[in-house]
Amino acid sequence: MKQMTQDFVKLERFNKGNFRRWQKKGHFILTTLKVVYVHAPPKPEIVEDGTTAQARKRRMWDQDDYLCKGHILNAMTDELFDIYNNMESAGALWTALETKYLFENTGAKKFIVSHFLNYKMTDDKLVVDQIYEIRHIISQVHQQGVNLDDTAVIPSIIDKLPPSWKDFRKSLKHKKEEMSPKDLIQTLQVEEESRLRDKKKILN
Repeated sequence: MKQMTQDFVKLERFNKGNFRRWQKKGHFILTTLKVVYVHAPPKPEIVEDGTTAQARKRRMWDQDDYLCKGHILNAMTDELFDIYNNMESAGALWTALETKYLFENTGAKKFIVSHFLNYKMTDDKLVVDQIYEIRHIISQVHQQGVNLDDTAVIPSIIDKLPPSWKDFRKSLKHKKEEMSPKDLIQTLQVEEESRLRDKKKILN
């Protein structure tokens, strides 16, 4: 428990960017600390003639809510801490953050997905280098919570091959066996190395 608390303190402070990633990391630690349940209602009611067990349950909820809220606030920048520290509960705080930053990230999500869809390779750069650029974009798409399945990504990457790869692009599309992203990169790397060797022979 002590170690997990220390890990939460070490969590990169939320500064209005990459909310979804920060949220997932924080949610994992709060779950491990067994306090994440306070995010969701109901909050135990105070019963005047309640049993000792009911009173104990309410005290436990209040303690966990305070602990949960404190961990979330401590994983935020001072600017955001000052804005959100007066929220009445951890659940209200979590909801407020989701409402603001998931909504604001919608624009970023649309931009990064559009960046992937509109990306086109050129003949003036190595294809393999451009493939890794695309994979970096895909990683950013996933960070925004958008799932891109390999069965959709691979044909899209093939379609993005530069003009000089037109014939090879057609041959890849007619392959019957399924390819993984790793298989595709290896195939393109082998083809590019072969092209570079042929080009070198011609120049010599």
